[in-house]
Amino acid sequence: MLCPLCNHQETRVLDSRDVDDGLAIRRRRECTSCNFRFSTMEGVEILNLRVVKSDGTDESYQKEKLIGGLKKAFEKRPIDGDRFRSVANRIERDIQLKSKHDRIASEEIGRIVVKHLKRVDKIAYLRFASVYYAYQDLEEFRLALLDLKPRAKKPVQHNNKKKALTK
Repeated sequence: MLCPLCNHQETRVLDSRDVDDGLAIRRRRECTSCNFRFSTMEGVEILNLRVVKSDGTDESYQKEKLIGGLKKAFEKRPIDGDRFRSVANRIERDIQLKSKHDRIASEEIGRIVVKHLKRVDKIAYLRFASVYYAYQDLEEFRLALLDLKPRAKKPVQHNNKKKALTK
């Protein structure tokens, strides 16, 4: 690994730890020449996966497209870089699990993203869902909002009638 400060080719690993629930590794490194310390991240990269689009054509899976869509959904939302990477990594893990014979439909990727965003951030979910589901009017958007609203439980009926005491 090249030192980002002096471009020396040798660095040593000082510390390694799992991040994103074991989906990535953060390594603390030190340059053997200038002693500059820096961190690197290692993560899973999906290889040889083809995405089948709605028109039947296919293309190579591109993580950049997923990240771009997530960035738009989370724009101006309170999410830090570590949490963002964790969400992206979990989505990619599910994409890998759902792919069959190194192929996955773009609609399936959309469903996976929607599922994760709904759990993480309701506003990001609505932003992504409004594009993914192609809402045509405010009524469709209103229905999506209602779907996010917690369902009220039916009140429990209690028999509060006092028993008459007889003497």
